[in-house]
Amino acid sequence: MRYMIGVDVGGTFTDFSVFDSTTKKLTHYKRSSTPEDPSLAIMEGMYQILEEQDIRPEDVFYLAHGTTVATNALIQGRGAKTALVTTKGFKDLMEIGWQRRPSLYDLHKQKPQSMLALGQRYEVNERIRHDGSVKLPLDEEEVRSIAQALKRARVESVAVCTLFSFLNPVHERRIKEIILEECPEVYVTASHELIPEFREYSRMSTTVLNAFLGPVMKQYVRNFEHKVSAVGIQVAPYVTQSNGSIISISETIDCPIKTAVSGPSAGVIGAIYIGKQCETEQLITFDMGGTSADVCLIDNGEAKLSNERLIEGHPVRIPMIDIITVGAGGGSIAFIDSGGALKVGPISAGARPGPACYMLGGEDPTVTDANLILGKLNPRRILGGTMDVDRGLAEAAIRDKICANSSLTINEAANGIISVVNSNMVRAIRLISVERGYDVRTFPLMAFGGAGPLHACEVAEEMGISSVIFPSAPGTLCSLGVLMADTRFDLVRSRILEAVPESLPELQAIFQELIAEGSQLLDGEGIAQVDRTFLLSVDCRYLRQNYEINIPISAVPSESVLSKMCADFHDRHNSLYGYSDEEKPIQMVNYRVSAIGAVEKPELTEVVSEAENRELPSTKEVRDVLFCHAKEWLPTPIYDRSALLPGHVLVGPVIIEQMDSTVVVPPGWEAVVDAHLNIRTNRKRV
Repeated sequence: MRYMIGVDVGGTFTDFSVFDSTTKKLTHYKRSSTPEDPSLAIMEGMYQILEEQDIRPEDVFYLAHGTTVATNALIQGRGAKTALVTTKGFKDLMEIGWQRRPSLYDLHKQKPQSMLALGQRYEVNERIRHDGSVKLPLDEEEVRSIAQALKRARVESVAVCTLFSFLNPVHERRIKEIILEECPEVYVTASHELIPEFREYSRMSTTVLNAFLGPVMKQYVRNFEHKVSAVGIQVAPYVTQSNGSIISISETIDCPIKTAVSGPSAGVIGAIYIGKQCETEQLITFDMGGTSADVCLIDNGEAKLSNERLIEGHPVRIPMIDIITVGAGGGSIAFIDSGGALKVGPISAGARPGPACYMLGGEDPTVTDANLILGKLNPRRILGGTMDVDRGLAEAAIRDKICANSSLTINEAANGIISVVNSNMVRAIRLISVERGYDVRTFPLMAFGGAGPLHACEVAEEMGISSVIFPSAPGTLCSLGVLMADTRFDLVRSRILEAVPESLPELQAIFQELIAEGSQLLDGEGIAQVDRTFLLSVDCRYLRQNYEINIPISAVPSESVLSKMCADFHDRHNSLYGYSDEEKPIQMVNYRVSAIGAVEKPELTEVVSEAENRELPSTKEVRDVLFCHAKEWLPTPIYDRSALLPGHVLVGPVIIEQMDSTVVVPPGWEAVVDAHLNIRTNRKRV
């Protein structure tokens, strides 16, 4: 027997997917998360899996997990005591930023919390010119003096970011060496090793955040690695990156910022896989868990990558799957604001104490409590009957915190909570679709996460989407996605060149260097030559423009590849901005190579159906349900999803319960079970 285990650590639940490569059987588990130490829930789940399935630890040949450790450390500001060493005259760059205010008319808007310790910004005499030449040599004695000051201040981590080090890292490299000579226990991040591209503020911010996370992530992954080893599992675990790939423990320690949106990215990879099963390459993913909802647009079978995004108000310039996150989950707390309006989130009840109905001490009304009152959730037990819930506690929370502060009845309050949280998620979907020029009506919505299938059809209806897909195990799709991820390293170089044939020799040298570097990284991950793929692209702009468009290219540039790149740039510019100018010179700015190593993945086979349109199984019960915007309760049949087989057709209203989630099919929708046990729903035309 050989087993693969994928783990996704969420704010409320920790999910597990276990694949037996011999029998091709896939099983799923859920446990409450342990925010004080995420590895506790992981190891509790591992012990449960090994015992229940009678798995020998040495038979586990693959283990990977998505983690929220980096995300939580940034949100809570609980990282290492971090210092910055930079070129003289630039120590205040983190405060100056882009010199623009995100909320121009909000006089009370707070700036993002600084990740640097108070007073720990150091300047050093050195200067690299814009062409990479040395203008002022590094003062090494000054660096040693700074290192001694770092030691006296008991700094745990240092970010080193000097001017134009992406062109010539000689000074930055020496600064790191001296600091480690004087303070060998300190974690050091040098910007040229992490993000060798231009734009000073973004590069410094990314370097500082990586340093801030470094010691925290190092302690976590080493602790996790030791616990896995103690169980007897002999393989080194992998960690999911924000770009949807996996990396080794050692790479995670060096570049923890790459795991900032680790968990949600795994869900997108899982959704792409399910999309292929359903023969669709156009999807909007809708991942609603206990704490937040994450949405992403998949076009032609690929998730869009963003090369820069804000995390807790700070720019992070590394490739990440373009995911929009809102504080809208099952545990999101509802309240009446000072103006008397009903609001939901972004604060969540989390795993402890959780929603009021969980009977763990929670007193605030949440989305889960509202779904329970409305009849959408089982009023007695959830998680396949393994977790008891109390409807009375949910009613008390909504009555005391919502009804007592408004004129709403308890049913109106519960339905209002669902309506508000759905609207929050609709806005997020609009951001990644309609506002970027996509016709949302041509994209099915794929719903997953523990709470996503409860809300998906109602959210889709508000968006004008007529098709929703529910994977066979929606509540654990992120942990399945971990098993579907490849190894990937995204490499970049900056150099401004004109897109003309005369630039080809330098352009070719840059790409050959990047491919060689990617090959070395894949060597370190043990990826065979036959399993390697290299994706190339160039960030282009018109002369005197300030922002670039990423244009994929098919190979190391030749004259024909360069000509095709320019034509593609004009087309893409016209698509994005409504015009192009083929007479204007094109500048190439950043050169990117993604080195991808394919790893072994589960092979999920179809379920053989005896006959189409077979008779439906018996219902578990019939329960009165109040659907969103409805005034009348409707008797609704409840089915056990494990009893549904390919070819079964269900006409809403219907509720389908399973261990990891609950699927709600409202009136006006029809659901069909496909050969992979995915449920595909369509809004019936009136």
